[in-house]
Amino acid sequence: MNNFAGVEDKYAHFDNAAVLLQSIPYDGTSTWGKGADKGFEAFLDAAENMELYDIETNSEVYKKGVHILPRINESSSPEKVFQEVYSNTQKLLGLNKFLTFFGGEHSISIGIIKAFYEKYAGLTVLQLDAHTDLRPEYLGTPYNHACAVYDASLHTNLIQVGIRSMDSGELPFLNRDKCYFSHQILHHNKWMEESIDKMGDQVYITVDLDVLDPSIMPATGTPEPGGLNWNTITAYLKKVFEKKEVVGFDIVELAPIPGNKAPEFLAAKLYYKMLSYKFCIHDK
Repeated sequence: MNNFAGVEDKYAHFDNAAVLLQSIPYDGTSTWGKGADKGFEAFLDAAENMELYDIETNSEVYKKGVHILPRINESSSPEKVFQEVYSNTQKLLGLNKFLTFFGGEHSISIGIIKAFYEKYAGLTVLQLDAHTDLRPEYLGTPYNHACAVYDASLHTNLIQVGIRSMDSGELPFLNRDKCYFSHQILHHNKWMEESIDKMGDQVYITVDLDVLDPSIMPATGTPEPGGLNWNTITAYLKKVFEKKEVVGFDIVELAPIPGNKAPEFLAAKLYYKMLSYKFCIHDK
């Protein structure tokens, strides 16, 4: 496997890396558009074609070091994937590195988040998503992509942003005070500051790429109209990284479309932008 963004080996070696990048290419419970298991390879290919100087933060964050871990290959059942991801994340949390994860479908976040909230008391989970993903179980398992943050809703301070699709069965589990629907954001000038004020000191971010409008991110399993645009999501993330300690993040649900490289390039830029905000924003 190539180094992230094609950087020199000295910036990709485990010992020199501040950042670990874990691939979890699982796509076993998605129910419509498939292909998230191919997302990581497309993401890496796009990253090799990025220019690595970030204008906004006046930085080259790759010099902090990004080490790609061996991918998690378990796919035999949702339950076994959850357990493998959970136990793997527990081990990674003992390494004193900044942990980042790339799906795969959104169910991979369940085990990650559990390991994080067990380490960080009072953890806030910021979910950027088109869907609430609050079903206690779906199609016979609590480890379905439609259940991605149900456990987090019980054990963390869950903030949901960009939501525009849900099942009525999820309403009992929805905290409207901490959910920022896409249609409401359009008419709420202070939603960014208000949502950040509801966060604790330490935040884990889970980004389902379908939070973005399908005009710029069609390469997801369920592209919902009415999503966020690039400038909105990056402006918001910048504020979160400025004001809170982000302890890790994942990006999920990239399902590449043959012949259209723009979405995978966007995913690579978003990942790199989030690292730039984490490590370089206070050096600007």
